[in-house]
Amino acid sequence: MVNGELQAELREEAERLGFVACGFASAVPDPQRASRLEQFLGEGRHGSMEWMEARKTQRASPQGLWPEANSVIALGMSYAPDVDPLALADAAEKARVSVYAQGRDYHDVVKKALKALARWLIAREPTSELKVFVDTAPVMEKPLGEAAGIGWQGKHTNLVSRLHGSWLFLGAIYSTLEFAPDLSHPDRCGNCRACQDACPTDAFPAPYRLDARRCISYLTIEHKGPIPEEFREALGNRIYGCDDCLAVCPWNKFADTAHRHLKLAPREELMAPDLASFLTFDDAGFRQFFSGSPIKRVGRDRFVRNCLYAAGNSGSAALAPLVEGLRGDPDPAVSEAADWAARRLG
Repeated sequence: MVNGELQAELREEAERLGFVACGFASAVPDPQRASRLEQFLGEGRHGSMEWMEARKTQRASPQGLWPEANSVIALGMSYAPDVDPLALADAAEKARVSVYAQGRDYHDVVKKALKALARWLIAREPTSELKVFVDTAPVMEKPLGEAAGIGWQGKHTNLVSRLHGSWLFLGAIYSTLEFAPDLSHPDRCGNCRACQDACPTDAFPAPYRLDARRCISYLTIEHKGPIPEEFREALGNRIYGCDDCLAVCPWNKFADTAHRHLKLAPREELMAPDLASFLTFDDAGFRQFFSGSPIKRVGRDRFVRNCLYAAGNSGSAALAPLVEGLRGDPDPAVSEAADWAARRLG
């Protein structure tokens, strides 16, 4: 077992690197976590995210991915917003971009800090081995974060911190070292159901259960092709992701932008952008504008498709000419969305 002094120093180093939460958990399999994952996939609630099914054995436990792992270091980095994410809900000609995507790509920022922490640890324990992960590997960061005591999975299934609310990017380090595990964080949701009531598409069939197929974040980011018509009006002016269930969480009153990593500050042009400016993007313009942004991963076509649904919901005659110009777009999902928006705008 690693001595407590090294563990305490590692927490301090993590804080110095910009992490606001750091906890330790065992890497051994947990039957309850594995069972919940199996149920989620078995019910098809992952939608078209086939990669979750393809690597479910590796995702089910840290040792399923890396048998040599003994401990998990769970880390959180704050991206607390400057303004209320719901402030633009009624600004029909503005586009709403999820808070996490308004700044630099968090994969780059978090991974750089994780690698720095990994180098620090290897310098002190040269014979140990480790692996770092940020979102793209088959790692269940949220359940592991709960097991490591840095927060709990709320009724919206996201991790909630008593100190930083719902605004945490999560990373993990798997290590061959045996750290003393922290106590799992208790659930603090109580009788609150604010997140459940706020969801515009009823994506929660029950508390603590998410059906991604109904989630606006999934529909605008992961879903390819036309979005089912039953959800289009509910999209409102959300063009990339959705913060509604996070934004209403009462624990966010403790979130403070003073704890946000400096490199995660939002770009001003994405905090309240004009919807019209996004309807003119070709592929090159899209790539240039979103260079270094997580939004770039969805590509121009999916992004403009989302913007057209927002245009159709806007009721703005001023957007009609831009919509009309996209009805002949080479991408079938874009042209279909333009037809739908044109009919909505009359």
